[in-house]
Amino acid sequence: MNLADVRALADAIRAEIAKAIVGQESLVEMLLVALLAQGHVLMEGPPGTAKTLLANAFARALGLDFGRIQFTPDLLPGDILGSNLFNFQTSQFTLTRGPIFCELLLADEINRTPPKTQAALLEAMQERKVTLDGETHPLPARFMVIATQNPIESQGVYPLPEAQLDRFLFKLLVPYPAAAEEARIVATFGQLNGPPRPAELGIAPVTDAAGLAAASAALGAVTMAEEIIAYVVRLVRATREHAELSLGASPRAAVLLAGAARARAALAGRDYVIPDDVKALAVPVLRHRLTLSPAAEIEGRDIEALVGELVEATEAPR
Repeated sequence: MNLADVRALADAIRAEIAKAIVGQESLVEMLLVALLAQGHVLMEGPPGTAKTLLANAFARALGLDFGRIQFTPDLLPGDILGSNLFNFQTSQFTLTRGPIFCELLLADEINRTPPKTQAALLEAMQERKVTLDGETHPLPARFMVIATQNPIESQGVYPLPEAQLDRFLFKLLVPYPAAAEEARIVATFGQLNGPPRPAELGIAPVTDAAGLAAASAALGAVTMAEEIIAYVVRLVRATREHAELSLGASPRAAVLLAGAARARAALAGRDYVIPDDVKALAVPVLRHRLTLSPAAEIEGRDIEALVGELVEATEAPR
């Protein structure tokens, strides 16, 4: 698969998702970038903004094995990973696989479960494997997590720890639709009986795991000049030196930002990365990795605005 094929595949995926999702083109674009870069995505938005439906439609258009976990306060790690259960008929322990054994996992309302259960995802997200009773079980090579959380609730939620947040390539903010888009949503889905289902909306798979592996492999043709690499490093290091930040981005953030920039270039049909690729991805890659200083919090500083200032202040190659 060459870069032209990657671009055509992305267009086909967008067309299928558009059968269920009105608007949200930028969100779909970021999901495609994360898919090619083999990263995970955290989506944050108020209830009823189609976060779950978008994940469902995305998985169906890709032809991936889809799994969903509704995170609740009483959820245990074993409910996610599975466990070895004793079979009295065979007098042996048998592995019962949890819902994490899939290709695309929707972790719905991930911040509703305690950190102990959230931590069950750490190894899977980083290494694409699960360890149960000392035995390692590999996950699919295309394993991807799309997690959602509600930003307006403070009761019964557990903020994700920094180590968990750092496993996500992007944190995407899901906005309310524009008035015209909301009118289309009501006109389209207001006549349905029950919740919308991707299969009933006509979404069909346009590829499979093998096709996605070929698309990701095509990223090898995308080059990143030394000047762009230096730009990424300068931008990430600037977050560690900023007076209004008590925690900056890690080297992992720099690596992920570079990989995502290559994926964005591939989606545009280019075999090279330009500074605009890095600038466009800086906020979603960095917003969940940075922590404001106490003084900046008191002043009401905004992380997104601060990252934007850093992007403007960091010299980009020409």
